[in-house]
Amino acid sequence: MTGRLAGKVAAITGSASGFGEAAARLFVAEGAAVALGDIQVDRGRGITAELGHAARFVECDVSREEHVAALVDLAVDSFGQLDVMYNNAGIVGARGPIDQLPDAEWQFTIDVLLHGTFYGMKHAARVMKPRRTGSIISMASTAGVIGGLGPHAYAAAKHAVVGLTKNVGAELCRFGIRVNCIAPHSMATPMVAMAHLNDPDDIDGVLAELAERSPIAGRPGLAADVANAALWLAGDESGYTNGHCLTTDAGVTTGSKAEDAPYSEPMPMMREAGRTGL
Repeated sequence: MTGRLAGKVAAITGSASGFGEAAARLFVAEGAAVALGDIQVDRGRGITAELGHAARFVECDVSREEHVAALVDLAVDSFGQLDVMYNNAGIVGARGPIDQLPDAEWQFTIDVLLHGTFYGMKHAARVMKPRRTGSIISMASTAGVIGGLGPHAYAAAKHAVVGLTKNVGAELCRFGIRVNCIAPHSMATPMVAMAHLNDPDDIDGVLAELAERSPIAGRPGLAADVANAALWLAGDESGYTNGHCLTTDAGVTTGSKAEDAPYSEPMPMMREAGRTGL
């Protein structure tokens, strides 16, 4: 590795699996110290032990503001500062037709996906503003950029994350703090394996399925793709990027599809009144 985050301190929610785990491992490998937070306590502690002296762990339910605040405080108390806040924790949440969604499931989904991101931004800003530097990264989704790709509560929350990213970025830039988000699509993680195959541990199975569906032939989305995007947004290389939603989606949001493009074969040019050719 090249030390792209040397001297930086990061806090990562949802860091015991999926994107968060991949980012935690990558950030430490690139020289950062990391405070990990997750509700999966045993897994989180195990990963922290593997990462050694550069990592700390605290149980963190992002739907509870005091837990997110404690994660930020853990980073500062342990390592002296906070340079990167990665609001990663997430769930699929409530699923079903709009006229049948239980209110409690809707509320819980919004609590985790939107309120948890808000708490992360709020408490990161609390410690970053006095230092006048920092990078706040949040998980959006392609379901937060276009319609029809996710359950209603999930899509609503992720659209809100994109909007909040732009708004908070516009506020905090004057303090030297950049605020960006990442919008992945169908990545091979335990959450996606559960959604697609009803088995969070069947990563090989979901890899095969996603490889067939990918617009980039045979290339599924990986947790490492999102971790690498987070690495770039966390480091100085993205120092002039703010308020941006970075997609890791094989071009899905710009029209790329697994099937053939509409005009993949040569055809006569179409002109006025039914004429063709020059």
